[in-house]
Amino acid sequence: MIIDFHTHTFPDKIAAKAIDKLSHEAHIVPFRDGTVNSLITTAKAAGVDLSVILPVATSPEQVSHINDSAHMINTKESSLLSFACIHPDIEDYKKELHRIKELGFKGIKLHPVYQKTDIDDVKFLRIINLAAELDLIVITHAGLDVGFPGETQSSPEKCKHVVDEIGNFKFVLAHMGGWRNWDRVLSLLADSGVWIDTAFSCGKMHPLTDGYWSESDLDLLSPDKFMDMVKAFGPDKVLFGTDSPWSDQKESLDFIRNLPLSDDDKNLILGENARTLLK
Repeated sequence: MIIDFHTHTFPDKIAAKAIDKLSHEAHIVPFRDGTVNSLITTAKAAGVDLSVILPVATSPEQVSHINDSAHMINTKESSLLSFACIHPDIEDYKKELHRIKELGFKGIKLHPVYQKTDIDDVKFLRIINLAAELDLIVITHAGLDVGFPGETQSSPEKCKHVVDEIGNFKFVLAHMGGWRNWDRVLSLLADSGVWIDTAFSCGKMHPLTDGYWSESDLDLLSPDKFMDMVKAFGPDKVLFGTDSPWSDQKESLDFIRNLPLSDDDKNLILGENARTLLK
């Protein structure tokens, strides 16, 4: 079973506008239109059996509405599994986290850059601590963000501080532990017990034709560097993710399949680790 642990969708009525805005902010090409139906279509074409949707709340007022919509996806679409969102400034985080658990969500998505709060700020730490008590998976954007140059709200150092404060829990650091902070991810987080996902971290970025990115800027993790990280974390701690619509699901799958890994290790990364985490 192939599980894409990191995808995004938007409501149909705002998807086109959201994709256009985000694409031009990051100067990268989108690979679908951002709707739920487009994710179902591209996942099926790529051979992905389950796509995990990670919604992001950019204001506390959005949280309950987004989570209601995410719950509807989970009741209707067998090939999709949406996580819930939360915001560090939500007034009653305890009530919403308990509601998230009661609705059957498997986890929550945090995005410190969009939410303008350090991942190790007390507002996030109290949310993460209760989520851990509720046995919810916590997945966060980690490292830099392609659309926000220089923002460091979820650096490897701050993510390590979260682990030191909270202890052992289901903590997933997106983008191979910290987008374009990968050397520090290796030195600080390889033995921390976290999971990392492969989203938007392999091969090359696909730029818009506006000249913003130079050719050398497009490089992400090479196969050799990726293998270094798999060896450091262990293949049982790596989750396949694409960040669709910002990466092509089939291209991302091919990157993993072409690595010098055993079939067993490829199966772990492409789905078995996610199945274990989602139980």
